[in-house]
Amino acid sequence: MSDAIVTTLIEWFRQHGRDLPWRHTRDPYRILVSELMLQQTQVERVIPKYHAFLALFPDVYALAAAPTSAVITAWQGLGYNRRAIYLQRTAQAVVTQYAGQFPHDVAALRALPGIGDYTSGAIACFAFEQDVAFLDTNIRRVVLRLWSDPHGDIPDEKALRSLAAQQVPAGQGWWWNQAIMELGAVTCTATKPKCTACPLRGFCNDYAARLAADHALAPLPSRTARRVAERKDAPFVGSNRYIRGRIIDYLRQTPTGTDQPALAAHLITLGLSVDEAKLTAIIAGLARDGLIHLDRHIIRLPE
Repeated sequence: MSDAIVTTLIEWFRQHGRDLPWRHTRDPYRILVSELMLQQTQVERVIPKYHAFLALFPDVYALAAAPTSAVITAWQGLGYNRRAIYLQRTAQAVVTQYAGQFPHDVAALRALPGIGDYTSGAIACFAFEQDVAFLDTNIRRVVLRLWSDPHGDIPDEKALRSLAAQQVPAGQGWWWNQAIMELGAVTCTATKPKCTACPLRGFCNDYAARLAADHALAPLPSRTARRVAERKDAPFVGSNRYIRGRIIDYLRQTPTGTDQPALAAHLITLGLSVDEAKLTAIIAGLARDGLIHLDRHIIRLPE
């Protein structure tokens, strides 16, 4: 890792990084809440929900003890409702297994419910300031463009993680990961990177290749593997995920629950015609994921 890259990127972040609330805490619980909320949700939508959620569940004990229905209701507007379930299950595991204190070890963090490679690394770094590497969409993109061969094959996930780990400067993991993530979010974006405004353009393999080809200011050429690595899994009307979300939204407004015919009728009012077999399967899936409770014919949010 070049000292010039480290100094340049961290200084850029100090001057231009967004003032986000989770950057003012080292509380692993608050870091966890922010990280799960930020998965596939825009920062602007997350900020007010982050404050509101923490007002309701200020610490790991409050979340662990809360009715699951209250947690799902508080999650409204963020989508991907399973994240709310994972979040509470993680809080419960921390309370029961670790007396309310988050483990510092990345492997122990990864073993918590719903915590993967990225989130475990983010907690270890942003809460405990460990010099660890992890990949989200933005970090992955910057690592690819800066250090991989723009004319070669896209490195696989293991190789990318190793490449990212080689760049983390000792003793500056918190600043480095915040900075490289910010660069990917606001400057080194997926389709229209602001290369001329990038503080690292002089070090970037991808920029150098495009400059040599006289395409530095043109949109990046698309490569299938890169598109796959950066694609966003957007919901569409009529998909199972979309219908699942509408069911949870309806149950948030119906605390005593409903039955399947009434639920089918509600979906029709939304322009969604779902046959009985498909609706039954979707309801069963929601129950398996812990998002709803089935009491004979009554469907409601879990207590």
